[in-house]
Amino acid sequence: MTISSTDGGAVPSRTAKSSLARQLLAKPAGSIFVVFALIQIACIVAGLLFPDDFRYLSPQNLTILMKAVPVLGCLALGAGILMIAGEFDLSIGSVYTLTAIVMAVQVGDGMSAFLAAPLAILIGVAIGMLNGVITLRFGLPSFIVTLGGLLFWRGAVLLYNGAVQVRFDPGPAFSSLFSGTFFGLNAAFIWIILLVVVFHLLLHNHWFGNHVFATGGNRAAATAIGINVKRIKIAAFAIAGGMAAFAGILATSRVGSVQPGQGTGLELQAIAACVIGGLSLNGGRGSVIGIFLGVLLIHTITNVLLLVRAPGFYLEMFIATLIVGAAILNQLIERKGSA
Repeated sequence: MTISSTDGGAVPSRTAKSSLARQLLAKPAGSIFVVFALIQIACIVAGLLFPDDFRYLSPQNLTILMKAVPVLGCLALGAGILMIAGEFDLSIGSVYTLTAIVMAVQVGDGMSAFLAAPLAILIGVAIGMLNGVITLRFGLPSFIVTLGGLLFWRGAVLLYNGAVQVRFDPGPAFSSLFSGTFFGLNAAFIWIILLVVVFHLLLHNHWFGNHVFATGGNRAAATAIGINVKRIKIAAFAIAGGMAAFAGILATSRVGSVQPGQGTGLELQAIAACVIGGLSLNGGRGSVIGIFLGVLLIHTITNVLLLVRAPGFYLEMFIATLIVGAAILNQLIERKGSA
């Protein structure tokens, strides 16, 4: 709806603008996009006004952000697709560590990194599929199955190599591919952008994505229209495990080593990024862009608090508030959509 201006042109009415705002906020990633955009504007303005005290726009700070985002981004993408399918995986932090250590140990024993990395991903995929099979075969909540997996694979790390740090020296070609710089951008950041694009197309422009949303939204209805719900869920579990392994590859390539406890808590951060990004805890709702924005928002807040030298517990308090607020907002949107 438009109204005519005095010079004969047409301008949007307040009703149209209000309707556009409601449509934006009603989308899975709409609210988080608004929050992220406002925070970015505030950070950019502060960085321009106080360049010496708030170095948000400095090349060094932007490089740090680009290196930090991909690891959590990979974990959140895998966890998010599984959440949309109606399941959870609390073991991805342990899988991230286990597969990274297996890769590093194998490279140390003489295996090419270009063989050890795919081996790590295959192990992650296999663990994800195992979680799915146990969950579906015995009708158990995935929360319980993967909580057990979290503890089991954390113990497997210590059984495999003990509580020692493992160095990772894959050679210049592998290091350049995963931790080098291309066109002024960190290689890992380019990887996560490519993965976001691929998963966006897979989830929102492919039949597999339609089946994932249908499975998580209404399992009985999905089964009634011929969707193999078990196969879709196991595939989603496999993606979560494989992405956890790929996150381990990126992290280990960046720092050149891996420690047994470095994945602790990452599974909760990944799920938090998904919730903040607009994913429903009940499944069937969400977007890849929302997941990525959730990851960016978590790292932006972390970065800002570090720049202003705030105590570490401020970050935990702020993220906790953001998670609960996002969950409440998502629930209100779901109720309004079903009304």
